[in-house]
This record gives sequence, structure tokens and C-alpha cells, in this order.
Amino acid sequence: MEWRTEELGGSRRAEPPSLRRVLGLLEVTAGGVGIIIGAGIYVLLGAATAEAGSLVWVAFLGAATLSALTGLSYAELSSMFPSAAGEYEYTRHALPEWLAFVVGWTMIVGLVVAAATVSIGFARYVGYFIDVDIRLGSIALLVIASAVAMVGIKESARLTVGLSAVQVGGLVFVAAIGLPHVGEVDLLSGPGLGGVLAGAALVFFAFIGFDEVITLAEETRDPRRTVPRALLLALALSTALYVTVAIAAVSVLGASALAASSRPLADVMAHVLGDRGATVVAAIAVLTTTNTTLLALTAASRVMYGMAKADAMPHSFAVVHPERQTPIRAILAVTGLAIMFAGFGEFKLIAAVTDFAVYVVFLAVNGTIIILRRTHPDAPRPFAVGGTVRGVPVLPILGLVSVALMMTQLDSLAIMAGSAACAVGLAAGWLVRSRQ
Repeated sequence: MEWRTEELGGSRRAEPPSLRRVLGLLEVTAGGVGIIIGAGIYVLLGAATAEAGSLVWVAFLGAATLSALTGLSYAELSSMFPSAAGEYEYTRHALPEWLAFVVGWTMIVGLVVAAATVSIGFARYVGYFIDVDIRLGSIALLVIASAVAMVGIKESARLTVGLSAVQVGGLVFVAAIGLPHVGEVDLLSGPGLGGVLAGAALVFFAFIGFDEVITLAEETRDPRRTVPRALLLALALSTALYVTVAIAAVSVLGASALAASSRPLADVMAHVLGDRGATVVAAIAVLTTTNTTLLALTAASRVMYGMAKADAMPHSFAVVHPERQTPIRAILAVTGLAIMFAGFGEFKLIAAVTDFAVYVVFLAVNGTIIILRRTHPDAPRPFAVGGTVRGVPVLPILGLVSVALMMTQLDSLAIMAGSAACAVGLAAGWLVRSRQ
């Protein structure tokens, strides 16, 4: 392994290989869109319509607004601390080190189990075309995705751009089908504010993932500007697609039929394509889950790499391949964990851990913004969240409140499983520190 050297006070010091800065706004935004637009829209639309009726599109707008509150906090922190360690790096500047470790650990666990969850969804969709064992199918995808991630970030980014284009194209197609039907259904009638809020709580999960672009900071050119822009752009594009698709779906099927559907987008497509509609949806879903799994594994490995580089995890996870410039050991580690979770084959249990992890991290991110505005008011902020009252940022406080409200929607399984994951993180942090 050849390491670069640099002059330092007249001496030469070996510098280990680092991640490759090759990503621009297009690639980072595509990654954000790719991980946001997962299989959730294909399942949640019907359930949300059962709550919000024809106003389901307003529910998507509401969920997007709640997501944007935390998204703005992420944008500010990513402009201040462009690090692959993401949330760990942010929170350690405002919170005790042990708590920052738990936040970073929780993010890794959430991403790993998200990859496992989505890989199970992949295997189920593949089963539409061929007979495949769910566990073996999900594990096969995880192995292939990790191999792609190890090849290089530029190569995997190209694949992500292509797959994200297919994801977006599928939703645009649904919107195009519904366009001639807009006006046939009253889009302003529904069960009222309560139904819209209940629908927003459901579809909030369809926006989770917008924050993962921050883990690409050390592979992005000009990350202080590019990452915040890509994060907010990905969220805006996804919102536009979701709202348009919701309007189209209600216009084609009507609120009652859409609410009763277990596969809403397939039924919308079947309205025009007949039986081929289900085939088209299954094919798009296979590519969608492939992309999301790749992105989740990549993000998890970057957080692990960043924390190892900061000595918060064993340094071996910070090893970068000298030619590919990818954190191969971190990729192998998160893939192994994802395979272990996928082997359980229990979709609901591992999905519950993801939900809890995301909310814990969102609370920490919004809290960090508030603390840093008080403790480091003059720190450089290339992107700053506007709106303050006596030095206290209002939007991050609203972000805290919105996340707390969403947490009330978690069931006991999610709370218990997520709390257990955090407890393991505390123990792991203590073990790492005791060995240093």
C-alpha cells in the first residue's frame, strides 16, 4: 500500500489515502432523491388516503413541511461541519462526547436496518417474476450492493443517477396517467384537519432519507455549498413528485377506491395499462429498492468511517482502499450487520428500529442547532437558518416540536427495539473508549 507524503516543517509524513472528492450537485441530489423515493409511496398512499380522503395531497405537503424544518437544520450544520461522520460530528460540538457517540451509533444502526428492510422488500418484488426465497434474495442484493459500493464512489454514483431517473420516471408516468382526469374529483373535500394530520403522520415516513446526503460530504466538491443545496433540492423535488402523484391517483381512482387499495399505484397504472400495470410497478419497485439499499449501505459506511477517523470507533474502519478510495472495511462491516438483520426476515421488527433511530437523530440535530447558536454565535455558517428571537432560532424549535409529535405515532415495538439499540450504543461507546 502506497501512501502519499507531504512536507511538514521540513520533514515528510505519510498521509493515508482519503475519500475521493468527485461528486457534484447532480450526483449528490440524485442520491438524496433516490433514498427518499423508496417503496413507501407505493404502500402508504392508500393508507394515507383512508385518513385524509381527497386531501391526501395536502397531507404530503404537511409532511414535507415537517421534514423541511429538520432539513434546514441539517443544511446549516452540513455547511459548518462537512464530514462523513454526519450527525456524530455535528453533535459532539454541542453535546457530551458519549451522547454524540450514541447519536452516531444510532444513525449507523438505523441505516443498516433500513438497508435490511428494503432488501427484504426487493426480494418480495422479485418474487413477482421468479420464485425466490425472501432471505436469500435480500442477502444477495446486500452482497451485490456492497460490491458496487466498494468499486468506487464515482461508479456507484453513476448507477445511482440512472436508478434515480427510473424512480422519478415511474412517478412522472403515474402523474401523466392522472393528468387528463384532474378535475373529475373534488380535491378540496375531506375529513378536515384531523384527517390531514393523521395522513401526514403516515406519509412522513416516505420523506425519511433526505438527510443522508450529508454522509457524502468528504466525497463532494465544495461540500459547504453543494451538500446543503443538494439536501434541500432533493427534498423539494421529492415533495413535488409526491404531491403530483397524490393528486393524479385520487383523480383516477377516487378517494374511496384509493383508500381501499393495497397497491394504489399499481391500480392507477392498471386503469390505463390493464394487467400490465402490476408488472410495471413491480419492475420499478425492484430498481427502486436496489437503489435505496445501495445508498443506505453507502451512507452507513461513511458514518462509520468518519467516526473511526475521529477515534470514536476502531481505527481499522477508517482504512481506505489506495486505488478505489472507498472505506472497504466499513462497507464490509455494515453489510455484515445488514445481512444479519435481513436473516431475521421479520420486516416489522427491523423497520421499527429504523423509525426510532431517525427520530432520535432528528431531535439531536435540531437541539444542536439551538445550542450552537447560543454557545458559538459567531462561528462561520455558509448556510444559516433564518428567523431568530433574541438569538434563538425559531425553525429548529418548531423542528423539535414536529419530531416529538411524530414520535407519538411510534408503537411500543419501535420504542423498545430502538431503546435497546441505543443501550447497545452506550455499551459500545464505553468499550471503545476503555480500549483507547
